[in-house]
Amino acid sequence: MTKEENILMQRYEMGKLLGKGSFAKVYHARSVKTLQNVAIKVIDKNKILKCGPMDQISREIAVMKLVKHPNIVQLYEVMATKTKIYFVLEYVKGGELFNKVQRGRLKEDVARKYFQQLISAIDFCHSRGVYHRDLKPENLLVDESRNLKISDFGLSALSDCKRQDGLLHTSCGTPAYVAPEVISRKGYDGAKADIWACGVILYVLLAGYLPFHDKNLVDMYKKIYKAELKWPSWFSSDIRKFLRRLLHPNPNARKHPWFRTDLDGRLFDHVMNTTDNDMPLDINLDVDYLSCNQAMEKLTNLNAFDIISLSNGFDLSGLFEENSNKKKAKFTSTNTALTIITKLEEIAKSLRLKVKKKDGGLLKMEGSKPGRKGVMSINAEVFHITSNFHLVEIEKTNGDTLEYQKVMEQAMRPALKDIVWAWQGEPSVKEKCQF
Repeated sequence: MTKEENILMQRYEMGKLLGKGSFAKVYHARSVKTLQNVAIKVIDKNKILKCGPMDQISREIAVMKLVKHPNIVQLYEVMATKTKIYFVLEYVKGGELFNKVQRGRLKEDVARKYFQQLISAIDFCHSRGVYHRDLKPENLLVDESRNLKISDFGLSALSDCKRQDGLLHTSCGTPAYVAPEVISRKGYDGAKADIWACGVILYVLLAGYLPFHDKNLVDMYKKIYKAELKWPSWFSSDIRKFLRRLLHPNPNARKHPWFRTDLDGRLFDHVMNTTDNDMPLDINLDVDYLSCNQAMEKLTNLNAFDIISLSNGFDLSGLFEENSNKKKAKFTSTNTALTIITKLEEIAKSLRLKVKKKDGGLLKMEGSKPGRKGVMSINAEVFHITSNFHLVEIEKTNGDTLEYQKVMEQAMRPALKDIVWAWQGEPSVKEKCQF
């Protein structure tokens, strides 16, 4: 490919691939006019349309235009063609904070500096009515001056997302970083859920591993729900006290003075000068070219929504199961056990499977005719985690595995979509969009 062919819309010279996720690829690029280095996120429209309406992207743009802060990756402009959307973003050369943690835990003063910058940026987001909801080291970048930058607002919510009770209710995020109140499905304060995630991040920076870690997803959620913490020997008493307050099951108790040690007061002096050019826009993503600074007279109506994550999240599936098993499927649900069992019975009836209820939330489903390897038999068991959170295991106990897989993929999984929060191990398109 020639240099001319590698110019995007006569504006940016495209460079190497920096990373990729389920719906987007990120490239290094350089402005043809100013020679400024940028990062360009290339989003596949067709993949997005499979998950939800295109206006979700416009809303993510609106969020990013609201949060201009030194410790947040900035969105410069947006371009689009009939098949692609291009986010032109601030280029952060240092890479992910997660990569630094992989090389070993950080010293306390270094971790504190990053944490203070994180809280400064998150506090600013909250002051603008924006809640990130997917904070983790993979979404934190570090520039050449060792300053932290928050990225990826794909799962963020706005104040308008709150219901009449003043709380958010959409369960989303990365499992190891979600707050107990998000799991409980009773509604949560977006700001306090973000603070919990900040606490998990701080623990990871100081320890080099996750505070709530288990190969079994259910056991991990139990640890999160109870805030069961174990301390590395090198954690000082001040750090332990601080993390006890941040990672407290009661959202109202998440604070402590350790954070203020050596705090640069200028971190909280940043004031956003709001102009018309900074306001969120109603952007048409079907035109050949557009800019965030066009159509100033049209302001976006910031209604409640849950927009999808376009980046590659931290895949924790390896922590949950040692070996994949094609005969077993698991999913979590925020519905009651009765609702789950009723739904399973309805599905079994539609598939002409006989159902036998057993004690302890166990359902046995059997076919009426033998297949290649006898009559197909499926067990579905519901495990109680909290009053509003359950794990469901579906397992083939007899019959042909291919027949079972066909029933799962073509019938059960689609029929269960209304009650599934997340499938474990093999996410479908819907789960990629929502969790």
